[in-house]
Amino acid sequence: MSESPTLSHLRWLLLSLSLVLALFAVQIAPWVPLLALALGAWRYWLAVRHRPLPGIWLLAPITIAGALGILASYGGIFGRDAGVALLTLMTALKTMETRTRRDMTLVVYLGYFLCICAFLFSQSMPVAAFMALPVVMLTATLIGLSHANGELPPAHKLRLAGLMLAQAAPLMLALFVLFPRVPGPLWGIPQDMARGMTGLSEDMAPGSISELSRSGAVAFRAVFKGAPPPASRLYWRGPVLWQYDGRTWRPGRPAQALAQPAFKPLSAPVEYTVTLEPHNKPWLFVLDLPLKLPNIGALTTDYQYLARQPVRQRLRYDAASALDYRANDTLDAYTRQRALQLPLFGNPRTRALARQWLAETRDPQALVQRALAMYHADFTYTLTPPQLGASSVDGFLFDSRKGFCEHYAGSFVFLMRALGIPARVVTGYQGGQPNPLGDYLIVRQSDAHAWAEVWLQGRGWVRVDPTAAVAPERVERGIAAALPDAEALPEMARPELTWLKRFNLGWDVVNNGWNQWVLGYNQQRQMEFLARLAGSRVDWGDMALWLTGMLTMIVGAIAAFMLRDTLPAADPVQRLWLRFKRKLARAGVAIYPHEGPRDLTQRAARQLPAMGTRIERIGVLYLGLRYGDETGTAELQRLVREFRPK
Repeated sequence: MSESPTLSHLRWLLLSLSLVLALFAVQIAPWVPLLALALGAWRYWLAVRHRPLPGIWLLAPITIAGALGILASYGGIFGRDAGVALLTLMTALKTMETRTRRDMTLVVYLGYFLCICAFLFSQSMPVAAFMALPVVMLTATLIGLSHANGELPPAHKLRLAGLMLAQAAPLMLALFVLFPRVPGPLWGIPQDMARGMTGLSEDMAPGSISELSRSGAVAFRAVFKGAPPPASRLYWRGPVLWQYDGRTWRPGRPAQALAQPAFKPLSAPVEYTVTLEPHNKPWLFVLDLPLKLPNIGALTTDYQYLARQPVRQRLRYDAASALDYRANDTLDAYTRQRALQLPLFGNPRTRALARQWLAETRDPQALVQRALAMYHADFTYTLTPPQLGASSVDGFLFDSRKGFCEHYAGSFVFLMRALGIPARVVTGYQGGQPNPLGDYLIVRQSDAHAWAEVWLQGRGWVRVDPTAAVAPERVERGIAAALPDAEALPEMARPELTWLKRFNLGWDVVNNGWNQWVLGYNQQRQMEFLARLAGSRVDWGDMALWLTGMLTMIVGAIAAFMLRDTLPAADPVQRLWLRFKRKLARAGVAIYPHEGPRDLTQRAARQLPAMGTRIERIGVLYLGLRYGDETGTAELQRLVREFRPK
């Protein structure tokens, strides 16, 4: 085989690398793929013009400049984005050194590795489907480089590449299903993978949640065991905010882990499974208030469920919650101080309103109801409230009276604290969109919500949603039903069931299956799936035995398929002749592989003279049927059947 690659080999290689580059071209700095394409065009031009490849004196400055460019673009050369960009640039530069087929083969292997790097950016079904195209092209390129004599037709290379990958698919599937899963990731995730993740923030200011509500991105999906509760009961608890600086609500001091939940459930638990999308924050969303939680996080003293580290991968967990409860926790002096904290100055009109109400009654429950009645009387729920000044609570309560959930929750808690009632802000999600095609609930960023909790003597912490007093449709039928201008919402949050929305719901069913059974196929799901197949619990020994047997069967089937044209086909005449030889061997006649039919029958007739005539007749019939004009095997079949040497 000639070591020098042809122009056709180079075309296939560059086309394959271009398809690999398309997997993440928009994910890295734009100049990197442009420089890679320019280097590929330069390499092809040199081959067409039969010019020598550039030497180290030219490639070295380009390499150094590219590395410095990546350093300037990403602030370093480590991490996902910088690492993939650097590998892309080095692969493109390697094409400038491809003088032999071995060099091109090495670049093909780099192309395979770059394909896998695309999963660092997205593990969605479209990316996996598109990845098949560059993988087939790289394999076809490798086939062409390995062919010794002449150039294979393009269709033949593509067909052979597809066949090889199809043969590997059963092995891949068996390894995916049966190979033991290790709990947790096999490697650390680069920190820059968290960029671009959307979700609730750890603080709340006017406009923060309303801005998030314009996003149609999925926050998580939930599957209920049994009929799902009404939408008005679905409060998915997230960050709890205590501290207010006059503009922004923040958690304040980190909450401590709760050893034993101090509340009494008043209803049967609701069981459900949450598939949480990565959001780079530690909070795990559960319904108020959780009774059963998996051991992947801790429940805090303010009933927030926190993971041990930020959620940067899709996470699936089971939980159970009591939607009706009585929180029996007592309020210690420090917690009371936190729940009554207010800035020393600001919002004087709200403080004056609180003093006026306190002059009339000091009953906490009556004050809570009076505040809700005030909201219900003359306030408007809107996604586009006006800007507020320095005293934002005063501006909202007395001037604009238009706001989103963060305005109502924040102003309500401020008013309660001014009235001497301990209160805090709770953020999370409310409701969700049922997907009738998949029998699960989709909770989007547009379902982000904020509500309040007040502490009442004898009842503990009680949820109060002032938004529900203004726009009850928000908690009963979703955000689209409460807003007068639903067109400001993303397509999937609008009430109209358009053809695009139907398509998206159908696609979400497929995508959810991909998430659950491919991306979410962890150790727990693997054990559950295999236990259902086996009808009993399985261990690693069973999995190893199954995997060995499955791989043996698959490899055997593939080998038989590949060798089907090389194995000799035993026709009826040949089968009769082989049967005759076995009978001769049992009669003591030695069988030699090099001996032909005529010599064998003559020697056997001399050794078995009593049956010599029959032996010679069998030999003549076989030679005539095998190599002459004889037709019909009836006589040969009868003679072989009746041949019984003693």
